[in-house]
Amino acid sequence: MSTAAELRAALVDRLTEDGTLTEPEWNSAARAVPRELFAGAYFMPVPGSVPTSYRPVREGEPGWLEGVYSDETLITQLDGRTRPDDMTERTVPGNPSSSSTLPSLVLRMWHQLGAEAGHRVLEIGTGTGYSTALGAHRLEDANLTSIEYDPAVGGAAAASLKAAGFAPRLIIGDGLRGDPGGGRYDRLIATCSVRYIPLPWLHQVKPGGKILVTLSGWSYANALALLDVTGPGEATGRFLPGYTSFMIARPHDRPPRSTLALLPGEEHPSQIDPAKLDDWTGGWVAQLAAPSAERMGTGAEQILWDVSTGSQARTTPNPNGGWTVVQRGPVHLWDRVERAVRRWQAAGEPHQEGFGITISAAGQRVWLGTEDGPGWNLPI
Repeated sequence: MSTAAELRAALVDRLTEDGTLTEPEWNSAARAVPRELFAGAYFMPVPGSVPTSYRPVREGEPGWLEGVYSDETLITQLDGRTRPDDMTERTVPGNPSSSSTLPSLVLRMWHQLGAEAGHRVLEIGTGTGYSTALGAHRLEDANLTSIEYDPAVGGAAAASLKAAGFAPRLIIGDGLRGDPGGGRYDRLIATCSVRYIPLPWLHQVKPGGKILVTLSGWSYANALALLDVTGPGEATGRFLPGYTSFMIARPHDRPPRSTLALLPGEEHPSQIDPAKLDDWTGGWVAQLAAPSAERMGTGAEQILWDVSTGSQARTTPNPNGGWTVVQRGPVHLWDRVERAVRRWQAAGEPHQEGFGITISAAGQRVWLGTEDGPGWNLPI
C-alpha cells in the first residue's frame, strides 16, 4: 500500500470511529477518492502574521501529503486569483477565496443530504472537485451536475476529476442561477454560503426533494439549513446542529466599500452585553436583524457598519459597568440587534437547531421555535 493510501485509510478509520462516516457507501467513496489529486498545492497560514500571510505547500514537499490527509480545510486560492503554484515569494497576504473543505464536513453534509443511488443531484460550487468526486463515486457520473463560478478553479477541478477517473457533468457559470440547461433534481447541495435561497433552486429541485445550504451574510455568520421543497418556489426546513462555515458565493458577497470612519451619533445604554455577538448563534441572530451590516470588533467593543446605507453603531464599556451605544444613520442598527438578541435570550439562547425557515411567494423568513414564533425576513 502506498503512503497516500495508508494515510487515506487512516483518515477514514478516524472518521468512522468518531461517527462521521455511518453509511457503507460513503465509507467506500472516502476510501476510493485520492484527495491528493485535488490538492496538489495549497496554502498554509503563517503563524502570528498580521494580517494573515500564507505560504505555499506543493506536491512532494515535506508535510504536503500529511496535510492532504489531515482533517483540515486546505486553502487553494487567495483574493480570487492567486494560486499556490503562481507564487514566486515565500509568503503572501490575502483573503481565502477557494479551498478544499475538511473531509469530515464534506462527508457529513453528503450524509445529511440523504442522496441515494438513482437520485439526480446538483452541486453548487465545484471547488477543487474533491466533494464532486465523492458524489460521483456514490451516485455515478450521470447523476451529478456541478457548477463552479470561477473558470480557473473549475478548469483545475475538471483536470483533477479526469485524473481520478470521474466524469460528472461540469458547468462554469453562476450556480445561483441553477442549471442553465434546465432539468429537475432530487437534491441540491451547496459548498458556498448564500444570503438567501436563490429562486431557481426552488424550481429545479422537485417537490419532495431537499436542499442543503449554509445561510450567511455580510457579517459572515453561518448556519446550515436542510430544506424540504414543498412546491415550485416553496420550501420549509430547519437549521442543523454543529458549526458549519463556508465562503459566501461571490455574487452574494458585500460590495466594495471605503475605509470606515467612525463618526459621532446618538448615545444610549445598551440593553444587551455586546459580547453576545461573539457567540456562534448570537452573532448569527444579530446578522438576521441587520443583514446588510458588516460586524467588526469583539467583546464589549463591537462595530456595525451597514454597507447599503452607511449607518453605524458601536459599543464601548462604561467604567462603572454596562455599555454605551453610539448610533448614526437612517438604520438604527443596534436597536434592531438588541430586539433580536433579547428574543433569542428569552427563548433560552438555543443553538441554531432551534430555528427554522419558510419560503413562499411572500418571502423567505427565518423563525425561532415554531413557524408562528419571532422571525426575520431574509434580504432577497
